[in-house]
Amino acid sequence: MPSLSPTHDSHTAPADASPSAPLVLIDNEGITDPTLNLALEEWALRTLDPQYRYLLFYVNEPAIIIGRNQNTLEEINRAYVNERNVHVVRRMSGGGAVYHDKGNLNFSFMTDYQPDRLHDFDRFTRPLRRVLGSMGVEAQLEGRNDLVVGDGRKISGNAQFSTSRRMFSHGTLMFNTDRKALARALDVTPDKIDSKAHQSVRKRVANIAEVGGRVHDVPTFRRLLVDGLFPQDEAPVYSLNSEEWDAVVSLAERRYRQWEWNVGAAPAFDVRRRKRFDVGEVDVRLSVEDGRIDHIQIYGDFLGTWGTTAPLEHLLEGTPYAPAALHETLDGIDVGPLLGGLSTDVFLKLLYEQG
Repeated sequence: MPSLSPTHDSHTAPADASPSAPLVLIDNEGITDPTLNLALEEWALRTLDPQYRYLLFYVNEPAIIIGRNQNTLEEINRAYVNERNVHVVRRMSGGGAVYHDKGNLNFSFMTDYQPDRLHDFDRFTRPLRRVLGSMGVEAQLEGRNDLVVGDGRKISGNAQFSTSRRMFSHGTLMFNTDRKALARALDVTPDKIDSKAHQSVRKRVANIAEVGGRVHDVPTFRRLLVDGLFPQDEAPVYSLNSEEWDAVVSLAERRYRQWEWNVGAAPAFDVRRRKRFDVGEVDVRLSVEDGRIDHIQIYGDFLGTWGTTAPLEHLLEGTPYAPAALHETLDGIDVGPLLGGLSTDVFLKLLYEQG
């Protein structure tokens, strides 16, 4: 493919990209780390020359990608995620949580911001639907932002993000995603969580490979999409240099690999965790703000020998509501005398883990 190196000098202000501006394919070099791919998308949006439109395709290792305004803990099966080392990463755009794996192809169209382009998912998915149609996949836009096949099953979810000058419209294309893993990863045990976050609405899903029949793997699927989106010539490709990749990695470290972003950035929420053990019932009620325990109260009919649980509650207040932080706070602490003999490990599991 031909290589392109657009100028992106921050001191210049080239004309914004029109709908007829050249479309350039960004080379992600086969990276499957979701923190790097999301960082690359944001970096490209904020950095690359706005006289071009850009298209980024990428495939991620197993990951749950959380919408910007969601409470992460309401969207994931924590036990499954921890057991399978599934990435959990928050994206810049809104919308619901989605599951990625190597059977899912993600796309992002980047262009200049125009008010009439926001929420116009028909505009941004139309080229993809045209190419999918040539593969025998008749996809329709349904509702706000989903692509579905004839029987109403979802094959793609879409979302958008904009700055004052640029925007991207991105989405998933489920080619041969492991649907059992998807269902498990997003099968949230119903903790009592009350928050103002936007929860995902689950829909029946389908894999494109099941309804398309003509394509057998994701690399071939990607190549056919690229060929269909650039029908006249080979796609012009933007390849990052080493300094640009360093900037992408730096952004991933600062944002997409940080607990404060992926979990702590959730809206304030309340959690109730209650379970009956041999020592009696333990009922924990938490208020979490900015990702940290703002207030906690422990109730139950256990027979604590030290009376009030206030010392334990005070110890936990201010702790990030995350397994590692909770373990660190209670490291070396025996909660048994306060909680009727309950072990610290069991109490920690009650505080955060599912199951």
